[in-house]
Amino acid sequence: MAKRKTKFVCQDCGYESAKWMGKCPGCNNWNTLVEEIEATSTKNRHTFSGVSSSNGKPEKISSIKSQKEPRVTTNLKEFNRVLGGGIVAGSLVLIGGDPGIGKSTLLLQVSAQLADKEMPVLYISGEESTRQTKLRADRLGITADLLYVLSETNLLNIASQIDQIKPAFVVIDSIQTIYREEVTSAPGSVSQVRESTSELMRIAKTSGVPIFIVGHVTKEGAIAGPRLLEHMVDAVLYFEGERHHTFRILRSVKNRFGSTNEMGIFEMKEEGLREVLNPSEIFLEERSQGAAGSTIVASMEGTRPVLVEIQALISPSAFGNPRRMATGIDHNRVPLLMAVLEKRVGLMLQNQDAYIKVAGGVKLDEPAIDLAIAISITSSFRDQPTRPEDIFIGEVGLTGEIRRVSRIEQRVQEAAKLGFKRVICPQKNLDGWTYPKNIEVIGVNSVQEALEVGLAR
Repeated sequence: MAKRKTKFVCQDCGYESAKWMGKCPGCNNWNTLVEEIEATSTKNRHTFSGVSSSNGKPEKISSIKSQKEPRVTTNLKEFNRVLGGGIVAGSLVLIGGDPGIGKSTLLLQVSAQLADKEMPVLYISGEESTRQTKLRADRLGITADLLYVLSETNLLNIASQIDQIKPAFVVIDSIQTIYREEVTSAPGSVSQVRESTSELMRIAKTSGVPIFIVGHVTKEGAIAGPRLLEHMVDAVLYFEGERHHTFRILRSVKNRFGSTNEMGIFEMKEEGLREVLNPSEIFLEERSQGAAGSTIVASMEGTRPVLVEIQALISPSAFGNPRRMATGIDHNRVPLLMAVLEKRVGLMLQNQDAYIKVAGGVKLDEPAIDLAIAISITSSFRDQPTRPEDIFIGEVGLTGEIRRVSRIEQRVQEAAKLGFKRVICPQKNLDGWTYPKNIEVIGVNSVQEALEVGLAR
């Protein structure tokens, strides 16, 4: 008979302890350790290596033949690009996002498109019955014959159905509802999520069937469960957006078969998600012409340049401690750039409240947006608008210099395609490439030079 032992597992980070503690030593969170009973029988103990367990011999890397991974494409070009060109056979992909953001809708649409291509698809829902899934399918207009729907949470039964149907594509919605009978903890616990994901990975790698699993997120926005979960899968996608806005952003933060930080934009309609092929036009369509504090920046999201508007509002503070608020960018970047403007340009911003926002609900985190933020702050402070046909690109250093950025050619080409006339960018980025004929590229070395060019009327 198997021995049983009791352990306490943190539900946030997976830390294990022999006794209960109020504060987890691993993640420093309170009241996250939950008691679990683990069977430690040595018989039939599951071991997973991620690949075949056969005894192989090491090979010289020069003698291994390289081959391009075959990919299956869907009708959603945005979805294909975020994955690196399509779905890779045998891959395990994790999709996370806030409740109600559209994860199940997206995967149901993808499943229907693959089923229409004569590929059997198995959609497994642990949160809805088959009739509830059918209601969503009717709303989306899905009538694919090769789309199979299963309402099941037992991983053993799920593996049996995958073996019987032999689908070309599997969706698990969601991993927090799946459980293994050998693990005594409740579904959604660290042990259940870890063991269930390991078994799904074994199925994907041995059968070559791509599996998409949906993961719940915590209130901080991270995927619930152990951090090991994101290390085990081949790709991690986040589905972001405001529930009060129609636009949704599918962002790749890990991808073994493509570039990371790719972004696909969708619009939520009554009949489902519709892809947005030119997001720059969407983000700029409501821009106010001639408004002080508004600038346009060409930001890179993976391999795609996206033009977005940065707005700044600078107003005198009524308190001794001015407010610094930012939406869509790192809030620590605002006081840093304001300090540079005070020291290097001579702007008196110590008694000013600063509110910075990226229009459209996009989150930008690359240093190339520094110059646009600095120009927006100065424009609002002086109440002097910038030219509506100008683009600002560049990283701002603490000494006031403008540092070079990556992929300047793609940024300028996107600006020229949308009808902008001037690009103010780092001087160091001007060498080694040819500018488009219908746009003027101006190189600057400091913030002071950029202000003289960008705010000159």
